Amino acid sequence: MLVVIALGFSMAIMISIPTGIMANQEAAEQLNANYNAYVTEVEEEINKTLTLVECSLSSGFTTGFKPGFMRPTESFLNETAVYDISGIEFVKDVLPFLEKTEGTLQTRETPRGTFEIMTPDYTIVGVPLNNSYIDNYVVLPRDVIEGRNLEEGDSGVVLLSLDNTEYFGVGVGDEVNILEGYFTVVGVYETSDTLGLNKLYMGMSDAQTITDLEGQISKIDVYAEDESYVEQIVSDITSLYPEFYVTTYKERLSQIERLGDMYETVLDNAEQTLSQTQAVAFQEIGIAIVATSLIVLFTMLYTVRERTQEIGVLKAIGFSNRSILSQFMAEGVLMSLMAGAVGIIIGTIGAPILSSILLPVATSGTGPSGMPGRQTTIPGLTLSSTVAATPSLELILLAFAAAVLLGAIGTLYPAWRASRTSPMEALRHE
Repeated sequence: MLVVIALGFSMAIMISIPTGIMANQEAAEQLNANYNAYVTEVEEEINKTLTLVECSLSSGFTTGFKPGFMRPTESFLNETAVYDISGIEFVKDVLPFLEKTEGTLQTRETPRGTFEIMTPDYTIVGVPLNNSYIDNYVVLPRDVIEGRNLEEGDSGVVLLSLDNTEYFGVGVGDEVNILEGYFTVVGVYETSDTLGLNKLYMGMSDAQTITDLEGQISKIDVYAEDESYVEQIVSDITSLYPEFYVTTYKERLSQIERLGDMYETVLDNAEQTLSQTQAVAFQEIGIAIVATSLIVLFTMLYTVRERTQEIGVLKAIGFSNRSILSQFMAEGVLMSLMAGAVGIIIGTIGAPILSSILLPVATSGTGPSGMPGRQTTIPGLTLSSTVAATPSLELILLAFAAAVLLGAIGTLYPAWRASRTSPMEALRHE
């Protein structure tokens, strides 16, 4: 049984290693497919937003007025700026937005002192619910997974992110209390906000009311009639409002090139790791094959030695060399069959663990990328450090056949030696 278990682990290795290789190859192929899909999506978005100019008073997190206090910088401007910018030549549309982050204060001790840091819980986003804006621009999340999106004329309703539903403990159709205002949840979308500011969307007037910011907005999206007018519009806006933080999305053209360079590096690293994985796999499979054959060989040699007198008795009562050979070959093959079954069980259950232990795993990571002033990640452009290795039926049958074949090869010499033993010498053996 000990020999069967040892052989079983050897068989399990022979199952797990090819499984791990195939899993890494599939992961690399998926990486390539994800990247191509992502580039296509980004290019489409760029084509839609080449005429976009984003205006706000500030961006990001900064130190507040109180020493040792970190809070999100939220500066608001009067809605009259919308009308002023609408009058600029070559401006097609102006979309105001209101964003207000709510969170909890936490005190943290650092070598530089004690800091109060506001941990964001969610961000209220007030949007203009105008059908022409909703249909033509990126106003609302598109990945609604439950319920519906916001529509023109909506009031007293809210669109939550998936994380929001967990935070508030509500779902579609429920009523949620947000800053003492009660709203009906009409939909849930899947968030990909890497900054953790899980956004919930509502109409502009509702957002202004619950945040006590009537007549105030936090940013403005300005769309030019043509991309050739973007620079002139930026110049006019900065002249009119020099305090504005103005960003154009034309920089995303160069972002695609940087993204491509980053992807090439990621894919090269993955391919190098796969090459190393294959080299290691061949070595480990070779060791497993040799070890399996040697285990069977030495086990059967020991068996022949211990049963020498039995062999002599069998020959004395008329057993032929062929029948002795067949008996020991059958024992060796039967032991290999049992080991193959044990190996299949171990390999099928433990393939992910064994492959991750025995093989280097192709991994890749992506850093911040995306639009100016924002941090994004590329969905699916990461190879997991844990290989989801599941052996196929063909691989299992092949490994089982290999176990039987190696068992027969390892038994061949001991069985031949037993069949050639002289009856007289065998009977005198002690």
